[in-house]
Amino acid sequence: MTCTFYTSSIMLLSVVTYLERDWVKLSYYTSMPFHLYFGYIFVMPESPRWLLMRGRLEEALGILERMANVNGKNFPAKVKADFEAKILKNKNAKINTVTVSVIDLFRTPNMRLKTLLITLSWFANETVYLGLSYYGPSLGNDQYVSFFLSAAVELPSYLCCWFLMDTFGRRWPLSLSMIFGGIACVFTVTIPEEAVYETLILYLVSKALLSASFLIIYPFAGELYPTQVRGIGIGASSYVGGLGLIAIPFVTYLGRDNLKLPLVIMGIVSMIGGFTSLRLPETLHERLPQTLEEGENFGQEWSLNTCMRCHPKKEGISPIESYEDLDLLPSRIDQEVNQNMQPQRHSIKRLVRQMSVMETQRNFDGTMQLTHWI
Repeated sequence: MTCTFYTSSIMLLSVVTYLERDWVKLSYYTSMPFHLYFGYIFVMPESPRWLLMRGRLEEALGILERMANVNGKNFPAKVKADFEAKILKNKNAKINTVTVSVIDLFRTPNMRLKTLLITLSWFANETVYLGLSYYGPSLGNDQYVSFFLSAAVELPSYLCCWFLMDTFGRRWPLSLSMIFGGIACVFTVTIPEEAVYETLILYLVSKALLSASFLIIYPFAGELYPTQVRGIGIGASSYVGGLGLIAIPFVTYLGRDNLKLPLVIMGIVSMIGGFTSLRLPETLHERLPQTLEEGENFGQEWSLNTCMRCHPKKEGISPIESYEDLDLLPSRIDQEVNQNMQPQRHSIKRLVRQMSVMETQRNFDGTMQLTHWI
């Protein structure tokens, strides 16, 4: 949904740039709508999972009640009563939380390798994707049409990408889209200089493929990082990936002397990222890691045979009730809060969502482990 909205915004931007040629006014027109994001703080609720993990049950109860009202549902009285009982019981309880840092991503060999590979793939994706977006107006005979087409080709790639992700997994669609997208960029050197439209077509093919990989990397990275460090891992990888944007203006500037040189450079970067991402473990139909220990174990059995299997086997997943089933929440709070703050290593009910399975973990103090869904 986010990528589709982004693509629609780019297509609209091409129309705005066609109507308004003054760059100062264009900057005002395109920047003013972003001020509306400041209003999110008044309407966007905090995550109930995060509040439960922090022991802020009263705030979590209020948000869950509002969610039920907005969806036209009656909040179960038993759940509310159980929440209120736990709130009263834990008014004076001191809740300790586990702190993690980016260093935890590199403490163990497997987590360190996956972090480096995810970051490299993210760097290649973001650098090449935005580099191609910036370079679109330089191709073709009409820069406004080229810019519009560079955004329009993303829509069908997103539709195909969602199907491929849920059918063949994340790893192979990510790798192949980056590899073939890079090949399409590099192949432009074989086209004569006067073949403007042929170069533009290859560029659009590459942009569509890189758009698909850019869509995959977000959920794929979120599923590979364990819940305990998911926010830190995604933040660190996206930050390093954004550093590539510093070099992109200089790469595109090389097009003044050789129109196809920037495409060749971005194509090589894309292929490197595509080949290295094959070393990452597949997450489709897999029980995703929650703790750092599970994250270290996840993907250790990687082999060439498992890598070549592009259609992961679907394990038998029992339709166990979801964590969000409010009718079952009281018993889970009993399990979570009434453990006398003792360390717990085992898991409670499975959380089933779409094509992946998670288990909701607990911190050592008995509070619920935060789970992010990307």
